[in-house]
Amino acid sequence: MKVGIVGLGTMGTTHAASYQNIAGCQLVAVADIQPERSQSMADKYGVRGYATLAEMLAAEDLDVVDVCLPTFLHREAVETAAEAGKHVFCEKPLARNRSEGQAMIDACQRAGVKLGVGHVVRFFPEYQRAKAIMDAGEMGQIGTVYTYRGGGGFPTAWQDWYARYEWSGGITLDLIIHDLDFLLWTLGDVERVFAKSTWGREYDRMEHVLVSLRFANGVIANVEGTWLDLGAFGTKFEFACTDGLLIHDSTSASAFTSYQLQSESQGGNGGVAVPESPLARDPYTLELEHFINCLHEGKEPMINGEAALRAVDVAVAAQKSIATGKPVRPERG
Repeated sequence: MKVGIVGLGTMGTTHAASYQNIAGCQLVAVADIQPERSQSMADKYGVRGYATLAEMLAAEDLDVVDVCLPTFLHREAVETAAEAGKHVFCEKPLARNRSEGQAMIDACQRAGVKLGVGHVVRFFPEYQRAKAIMDAGEMGQIGTVYTYRGGGGFPTAWQDWYARYEWSGGITLDLIIHDLDFLLWTLGDVERVFAKSTWGREYDRMEHVLVSLRFANGVIANVEGTWLDLGAFGTKFEFACTDGLLIHDSTSASAFTSYQLQSESQGGNGGVAVPESPLARDPYTLELEHFINCLHEGKEPMINGEAALRAVDVAVAAQKSIATGKPVRPERG
């Protein structure tokens, strides 16, 4: 499988490194509108560099396009790659809303190509183990769940797109969608969403959100996300069950040695918080390896477009709740 990456920010850089450790594929090309990024990555891995996805597709015989562009550019890139007959791996969140996401899914289905989405939390061992425990009923019946994700380092990137709500969707769509996907994977469908956020009240980088979810099975989950925590980036979850309490807190005990900020250019300040793993195969490599293996075996990826769109639906419902001050039922296809 010959792979080309478009978008060489934090995640594009992370994915480029991961492909070096995955059998059955080869990174052959990269593309970024900032020529210094494209050239630097091309030199580092001995691949060819391009300015745009269109140029890369015209010059290369690719099997897979890995889309690591800002969220508002996902649809165009995914549709372009699919129309060229390439399988697509797209970073989370899939899209800004259901209509965009569904259009991307439809484009891949029409072209007969696979679409995988980068909800990497499903490949973190703590979260995998928690789901396995809940699925097996080892803690009894689940009552309530709490998750937390955040830190004090608001990400900076190309044209400051994270701070532009119409591009990124803010912390609700960009950050805690990791936890929304994990909870949907573990608990099933969400019936109702109620959310509060600082967005629109203060400077756009001072963002905090709390989302309450009622699941179809009766479980209540509270999802907290923040860029106001002055400590290091961290994650937590708590499952309160009839037979006990299951807790994970990355800031006190974790299989991961540190959470560090990586700059978009790998040389300056800012960037996006990316967990560093001491495991032989880190979660970012594992999710891409899973996708590549699915392509070789003709199987559907675990996190396909439909699964990723469910998380988008819940995040958008939370945004509507923040705007209206009322509970919202997530849209479903």
